[in-house]
Amino acid sequence: MFRPHLLVLLLVLALSPPLQADTRIPQSQAEIALGFAPLVKQAAPAVVNIYARRIVQAQRTPFMNDPFFEDFFRGFGNPQPRVQNSLGSGVILSDDGIVVSNYHVVGMATDIRVVLADRREFTARVLLGDQESDLAVLQLEDASGLPALSLRNSDQVEVGELALAIGNPFGIGQTVTSGIVSGLARSGAATGQARGYFIQTDAAINPGNSGGALIDVNGGLIGINTSIISRSGGSNGIGFAIPANLVAEFVQQARQGMARFERPWAGMSGQPVNSDLAESLGLAVPDGIVISDLHPASPFARAGLSVGDVITHVDGQPVNSPQEMMFRMTVAGIGESASVRWMRDAEEKTSDVAMIPAPDDPPAEESSLGPGTVLPDLTVARANPAIVSRYGLPLSTEGVIVTDPGPLGGRVGVQVGDVIRAINGDAVNRSADVETALTRPGRTVRMDLLRGGQRLSLRFRL
Repeated sequence: MFRPHLLVLLLVLALSPPLQADTRIPQSQAEIALGFAPLVKQAAPAVVNIYARRIVQAQRTPFMNDPFFEDFFRGFGNPQPRVQNSLGSGVILSDDGIVVSNYHVVGMATDIRVVLADRREFTARVLLGDQESDLAVLQLEDASGLPALSLRNSDQVEVGELALAIGNPFGIGQTVTSGIVSGLARSGAATGQARGYFIQTDAAINPGNSGGALIDVNGGLIGINTSIISRSGGSNGIGFAIPANLVAEFVQQARQGMARFERPWAGMSGQPVNSDLAESLGLAVPDGIVISDLHPASPFARAGLSVGDVITHVDGQPVNSPQEMMFRMTVAGIGESASVRWMRDAEEKTSDVAMIPAPDDPPAEESSLGPGTVLPDLTVARANPAIVSRYGLPLSTEGVIVTDPGPLGGRVGVQVGDVIRAINGDAVNRSADVETALTRPGRTVRMDLLRGGQRLSLRFRL
């Protein structure tokens, strides 16, 4: 049967010029944009390889704390320090050697070596690290005149944009992969310790890419690659990057000499509005976060919000999860104010909310127990908004919180973030109460704790 479209195809092929073996030089800016070579030449020198070493303790035998087997395994398999090496990537953000990477690459490292694309090597130290955001800022020693990438406003990134990922996957050397921005405002999807708000890309990201650059077609840094979702360990086209706006706030605090990354305190808890909640609240669409708990000192409470109100926007950007709202507050910065749009009884309102650190009131009274106590070096602090926020505990937490169990406390089962309610039946309300209770003579100790919302008791002999 005659097919007209086949004839057309044959005519096109006959009239087309013969294919050339030599590569033709691009003749216009539009043609240059079709290839990434100029972009890679511009951006790749600012992406570095990072080699980090840390000293870790080997895992104890699981029978060490078993009441039946511990005598058989006493002194057996004592943990010995060992060296753990990690490999990752980083991005130079200033010519004086400010480098940003992932916390899981350089966190707790005792020796950090940074290798540039031109093979120059520098020793580096961590200026600021944060496990929750999985970010770390490094300072290269005796560095100057280095190539650097500029940060793009990540709020302007759109789904479908072309993106390049640059890093050192599997330690094979600097590698560039291309893709698009697949999604925005991804929260709770990334693996590891990182929690928050991520840019999703299908540019191939593999182990070793962590801390590398995700850039746009103009060479602007839109994110720091941090993790992937994969069953095999290799790239499946679902990768996540920490947005550049959060990186900018992190670098600013590092330059200010902050010892710990500080986030604004919301003093509230909430949940995303689903279709059922939207219907019960009289909302046309299921958007925003409904406030379920509010601390009396919360800046949101001071701005006029209350339990049951729905927060829809922060600084003009929609928020649909607690992680997304915290991201918006963090990039606004402590000491600033954020414009918050919210709903009450289906009526829209707007308030300016102060971005403040979590109050250290009442005083935490953090202290470590001395050598004359049952659990020396156990460190505890009185619950207040600052301590509660640091360990992610409920707003209503009261009592004394463990900030460091110490060597003996860890062996008997005490963990960081435990809330001590009573010791040997005596209520514990302040740090001094713990030291008093654990100084008294006695052969058996019972500690009543709250852990993850569950009550439990630890009993051990001296």
